Amino acid sequence: MLPSHYLAMARVEGSTRLSPIERPMPALLAGQVRLQVHACGVCRTDLHLLDGDLPPHGLPRVPGHEIVGSVVECAPGAQAHPIGTRVGVPWLGGTCGHCGPCLRGRENLCERARFTGWDLDGGYARYAVADEAYCFALPASYSHEHAAPLLCAGLIGFRALRMLAQAQSVGLYGFGAAAHLIAQVALAQGRTVYAFTRAGDDSAQALARELGVHWAGDSTQDPPRPMEGAILFAPAGELVPRALRALAPAGTLVCAGIHMSDIPSFPYRWLWEERSVRSVANLTRGDATDFLAWAAAHPLRLATRSYELEDANRALDDLRGGRIAGAAVLRCAA
Repeated sequence: MLPSHYLAMARVEGSTRLSPIERPMPALLAGQVRLQVHACGVCRTDLHLLDGDLPPHGLPRVPGHEIVGSVVECAPGAQAHPIGTRVGVPWLGGTCGHCGPCLRGRENLCERARFTGWDLDGGYARYAVADEAYCFALPASYSHEHAAPLLCAGLIGFRALRMLAQAQSVGLYGFGAAAHLIAQVALAQGRTVYAFTRAGDDSAQALARELGVHWAGDSTQDPPRPMEGAILFAPAGELVPRALRALAPAGTLVCAGIHMSDIPSFPYRWLWEERSVRSVANLTRGDATDFLAWAAAHPLRLATRSYELEDANRALDDLRGGRIAGAAVLRCAA
């Protein structure tokens, strides 16, 4: 029998810290499933929401959009994921299906999209509710803790890497949860990979080298040779000109974060020779299906640090302070 209330860590009015609250168990709407949450990844987007870089969409709000849970209840008619199925819930929590972007296959740009942990309560909790159409079966070979980062760090990184389909050499700026996964994808594809970290972050550089990248250094350094593509995971606008300077002619820089500090001005010559800058916005369900299938067929090494649900603030502080090599994950089951 399900409880009437459950523990969640939520942002409440007047605070930028998470507070433990008892949430009433909500009734399910058509198409929804209820999950008992096993684990939830801690993403930099959660920091942007708490720090005010992204405006709140209703408080109190439970963050977390890398949810791994088991279905414990289905609304009438919900049949995609039977009770007992383990699923993952990513950032994209719902779309309208009728606007121009949705009709053109660009649901990541839906005008009325709803996002897990921002518009909808997320996975920093014992239980969560999600639309069954935005839940995904997870490869059985990954533990709960290791599956969680696949659902944002992996998905957004995979979408960003696809934008560099022609690039045989790729630089990754900000070697954290996403980069340590996508470096492995790029290496498996036979690409040359360069890892850029915060100055003095020896643990991130060591992780990058263990994973087999061809070069690792800090973001103030130049790679051994110009790169055909680069992905900027760090939310630091000042890295855009630096990355552009390190690109070969016709190279592309992909900015993969939902928020970034302002980009300083830079000489046009750094953009000339058909270099380009573009961004990744959210993800599609196709991205999730494709990446999770890839991850099932190509075992990825996950570097994670786990925290209990009640220690969510400490996990976020460690992420903000650059004290995590790889990904932080909350253990949410009671």
